[in-house]
Amino acid sequence: MNAGIEPAGIQSIVDRAKAIILKPKDEWPKIASETKSQGEILTGYVLPLAAIGPVATFIGGQVFGHGALFVTIRPSLMSGLTTAVMSFVLFIVGVFVLSLIADFLAPKFGGQSNRLNAFKLVAYGATATCLAGIFGLVPALGVFGLLGLYSIYLFYTGAGPMMAVPENQQVAFTAVTFVCAIVLNILVGFVVAAFVAMVGLGAIGADAIRDATGANDEVEINIPGMGRIESGEVEKMQQQVEDAVSGKTKPLGLDELKQLMPDSIGSYERVAIQATSAGNFGSSGEGTYRSGDNQFTLKVTDMSAVGAIAGIAGAFGVEQDREDENGYERTRTIGGQLQTEKWNDTSRRGKFGKVVASRFMIEADGSAESIDQLKAAVNSIDEGDLKDAAE
Repeated sequence: MNAGIEPAGIQSIVDRAKAIILKPKDEWPKIASETKSQGEILTGYVLPLAAIGPVATFIGGQVFGHGALFVTIRPSLMSGLTTAVMSFVLFIVGVFVLSLIADFLAPKFGGQSNRLNAFKLVAYGATATCLAGIFGLVPALGVFGLLGLYSIYLFYTGAGPMMAVPENQQVAFTAVTFVCAIVLNILVGFVVAAFVAMVGLGAIGADAIRDATGANDEVEINIPGMGRIESGEVEKMQQQVEDAVSGKTKPLGLDELKQLMPDSIGSYERVAIQATSAGNFGSSGEGTYRSGDNQFTLKVTDMSAVGAIAGIAGAFGVEQDREDENGYERTRTIGGQLQTEKWNDTSRRGKFGKVVASRFMIEADGSAESIDQLKAAVNSIDEGDLKDAAE
């Protein structure tokens, strides 16, 4: 995990890390103006910092071992090394994936899509998380790893300069992206644990630590400015991800999705229908409805593993509200599930959508006489059938 950085390069990394941590609002515009490619940022900044946590944890585990109460477990050399390498590789993969997510989400919050800037935002925004990994060197100080949450603030301050997200949308953009990061982190942990267990390393130790710490106890996670969630909700989300990735739960089939689409909704007649599948990772069905000059699409998406993102966002109570002379845009949490609503009085166009069972998204998008017609379209889908499918 040595990137072979020259002394001048190391100083450059130190200077950038210090600047982004201490003066992020001044540093982000400088980063935005730089022309470095993703490859240059990866090799010259991300790789060295990403190695800090895995290397420190590996050394700490070999020297001090990992303990809880009266139980101390010192991983074998091969187990510790395997975990370190896997964690390092998957962190890098996570940076790329999260940057794609940030690039996709930015326009949804009034920002601009820019693949390079999204990569910069995630790469440099993760600085605090990477640096906090040093506390893995002494497992007893592992609690200070929570200082890595400062990366949330770094991401928030970079949303405007990097992705042109309006100030009034930056909190929501950060919150939703952070939720995606939680899911990615859980997936990384799942993959690392599965790989280590596959080669016969450390499963007994993990069980011992779990027994010693009382993993069945409910823990409340409180994120300042976002809300709180019980650890049980996170465990449900993790199980949903694992079941989807392993193929235990199957997304709705194409015929099932088509059958959900009614022939008509009020005065609107269905004029087209289609369905698509992405294997175990989800499927969607879509109907097009027309009445006079108005036309909208009604779509049901089985988000499979990704639905956990919506579920955890709903558990945190993510909300936003924006109005102007032309209309409004709202995100609400109703019964622990996300619900979005958008309407433009001038164009008579809008969108209404809601999440069902932390897995399905029902959405109507297009032109109508009022937002109520789009709501009626969404409500024409039988939620009971979707909830039964999720069980």
